[in-house]
Amino acid sequence: MEGVKTIITLLGDLAAFFWLTLRPQSTLAAENLFLRKQLAMFLERKAKPRRPDTPIRIALVLLSRLFNWRDALVVVQPQTLVRWHRQGFRLFWRWKSRPGRPPIPIELRQLIREMAMSNPSWGEERIANELLLKLGMRASPRTVRKYMQLHPWEQPRGDQRWSTFVRNHASAILACDFCVVVTATFRLLYVFIVIEHQTRRIVHCNVTAHPTAAWTLQQLREAIPSDHSYRFLVHDRDGIFSPLLDKSVSHMGIRVLRSPPRSPKANSFCERVIGTLRRECLDYFIPITESHLRSITTNWMTHYNKGRPHSSLGPGIPNPPSDLPVALQTHRHRIPNHLKVMAHPILGGLHHEYGLLPKAA
Repeated sequence: MEGVKTIITLLGDLAAFFWLTLRPQSTLAAENLFLRKQLAMFLERKAKPRRPDTPIRIALVLLSRLFNWRDALVVVQPQTLVRWHRQGFRLFWRWKSRPGRPPIPIELRQLIREMAMSNPSWGEERIANELLLKLGMRASPRTVRKYMQLHPWEQPRGDQRWSTFVRNHASAILACDFCVVVTATFRLLYVFIVIEHQTRRIVHCNVTAHPTAAWTLQQLREAIPSDHSYRFLVHDRDGIFSPLLDKSVSHMGIRVLRSPPRSPKANSFCERVIGTLRRECLDYFIPITESHLRSITTNWMTHYNKGRPHSSLGPGIPNPPSDLPVALQTHRHRIPNHLKVMAHPILGGLHHEYGLLPKAA
């Protein structure tokens, strides 16, 4: 806002200057003397002028180059006007001598960042060659490196990230984990969850008070069908997942991937599901018995798989029902007159599932 005000003031002064150049020389001399007489009266009374702002400083510096200003300067010291002049030259040459090459277009910068993020194993030379040979845009590797996304120090460079591996093999990955729940009688119960990475569908969920490797292996056998297409099973380094359990899972044609020590992000999908289970269900209930907790988790799992939208799916539903609308309504903010909205309570009204039903005739 200050810059716009300065420009407008300078343009007004420039227009006034050109208007004065059209007037006769004698008229300007008489007006100059007239103004000097009035200024002398203020000097006799020692009236202090206000502090000059940026437009006034620029105007005084520019006008001082047209005549001998030392006899006409009264509002500030001559050293002050010289300092303003030097500051103006300093700013001008700083703008004139900007170091480095001019920046590349913003569209090319965004393309470089997108190529670097989509292809983690590519370096600046590979991206520069891709731009030159495939797209006909010339950018040096140093320029490409300048606009590439920086990698955190804790992550490896030049190889495939864990997130890339998960995206490439999401349809063939299962993950499992336990969470602890305290009952009304302060009894510890364990909830075991198996989730599919690609669809975010909870494949299996069960509750026990005494988790063992044999019980866990039986749950995995119930969760994984004989004609499965899974290739990997991700779990942490809990003692329940014994070497015998991993060997039995490998006999089912599934390779076990144990997460690194103290690395819950390696099993982030299952950890997130457990967090959602706590925030949306278990934080609102105090289970009485093991069967009570099993009933709560079963009902929530059905809602999670068939009625809860997931942002990571586009949004989408892991196992959508067949009566979902195929396309959006004709009007984005209105419901057709022949349909009405129905709400179905879940877990005693803790959540609701909404759908469209035809109105009664």
